[in-house]
Amino acid sequence: MLYPTASSTAAAVAFLSPAPSSSSYSRRQRSRLRSTSAALSPPASSEEPLLVRAARGEDGLPRPPAWMMRQAGRYMAEYQALAKRHPSFRERSETTDLIVEITLQPWRAFAPDGVILFSDILTPLPAIGVPFDISDSKGPVIQSPVRSEEQVRELVPIDLDKLHFVGQSLRILRNEIDGKAALLGFVGAPWTIATYVVEGGMTNTYTNIKSMCYTAPNVLRGLLSHLAQAISDYIIYQVNSGAQCIQIFDSWGGQLPPHVWEQWSKPYIKQIVSRIKKECPHVPLVLYINGNGGLLERMKDTGVDVIGLDWTVDMADGRRRLGNGIGVQGNVDPAFLFSPLPVLTDEIHRVVKSAGPKGHILNLGHGVLQKTPEEAVAHFFDVTRSLRYDTLFQGSVAEELQPVA
Repeated sequence: MLYPTASSTAAAVAFLSPAPSSSSYSRRQRSRLRSTSAALSPPASSEEPLLVRAARGEDGLPRPPAWMMRQAGRYMAEYQALAKRHPSFRERSETTDLIVEITLQPWRAFAPDGVILFSDILTPLPAIGVPFDISDSKGPVIQSPVRSEEQVRELVPIDLDKLHFVGQSLRILRNEIDGKAALLGFVGAPWTIATYVVEGGMTNTYTNIKSMCYTAPNVLRGLLSHLAQAISDYIIYQVNSGAQCIQIFDSWGGQLPPHVWEQWSKPYIKQIVSRIKKECPHVPLVLYINGNGGLLERMKDTGVDVIGLDWTVDMADGRRRLGNGIGVQGNVDPAFLFSPLPVLTDEIHRVVKSAGPKGHILNLGHGVLQKTPEEAVAHFFDVTRSLRYDTLFQGSVAEELQPVA
C-alpha cells in the first residue's frame, strides 16, 4: 500500500475547521505573539553568544560552542538529591523555581555554551486539550489516544496561559545567564508528538500511527496540522520569553522509511520553520532526529539552520553530504563519556576536525546517559574551551577537512 502524501493537507482537513470561538481565540493569540516579538530584538552580532553565532554560520569564531542534550538531569548528584525531594517529574518540569534550578545546575557546574530549558516535549499537550500522566514504569501515558475525526475536532488552539511556567522560567534564566551562554528552548516535531498522542504513550512498533497513514489519512493530517500550528505558537512564545535558539526534536522520525518521513513529517516541520523564519528571523533553528543517517538531505530541505547528527553518522560524511550552506551539531557518542579521559579528548578533536572550522556546534549524538560520570562531562567542556580553530586547521590539513559544497 502506498502512503498518501501530505501535500493536500488543506483540503483533507476542511472537516476539522475549528469553531468560530476557537478561531477568534487563535487570532487573538497570534496577535499577542506578534505584539510582543519586538521586545526581544537581536543585539549586534558580536554581542551575541558564541552558540548563536555558530548556528548562523558566522566566520572567524575562535572555537566551536558546546552543550549537551539532556544536559540537566539524572546523571547529576545535585539533580538526584532534588528529585528525592520532588519525586514527580511533572512537578519538576512544570514548577518555575524547580525548572530554573535544574536548568542552572549544569551551567554552574560545567559552564556550557548553551543552557537548555529543563522541560519535556509533551509539556504543551494539556494546553491543546490532551492530558497526560507519567508513570514510573511506563513513562508518558495518554488515557484517551487521539485516533478519530471527532477527537481531532475536540483539540483546541494552544492556550499559552497554561504554559506560564515556561515563559516565567525562560525570562528568569535569560536574566541569570546574562549573555554568558545562549539560552535554548525546544519543541517536539509534529510527527514525534503525534506518536505519543496516537499510541497513548511510548511504543516500540508505532503500528497505530503508521497504519493511520493509509486507514485514516485525513484524521492523521488533521492532527499533524493542528500540532504544527500549536508548536509554531509555542516556539514564538519561547522566543518572546527569552529563548535565543530553538531545537526541534523529531525523535521518532527515524522510525520511518525516508520516503515516508518525506510525506508525513517533513511538510509539517517545513510549515513550522517557514512561520518562525517569518516572525522570528533572528532565531536559529536546529533539527535533530535520532537515527537520521538516511534523512540528512531531506532534513536540510526543511529550511532549518543546523542539522543535529546522531552518533551513528560519520561527521565528515555528514558534512560532505550537507555541504557548507548549513550548520551541523554533534556528534560524540555518549558512550565515550564512560571511556578514559584521553580517549574522550581524542574523540572530541576528531569530531571537531571532521566538522570543519565554521558552523559547528559540538554536542553528543544523543542525550547524556544515566550514570555518566560528572568528571567526564566537565572534561568534555574543558577540552572544548581549550580548542582553537587556528591551531586545529592549518595549511593543507585545513583544506583537506573543509566541507564540500
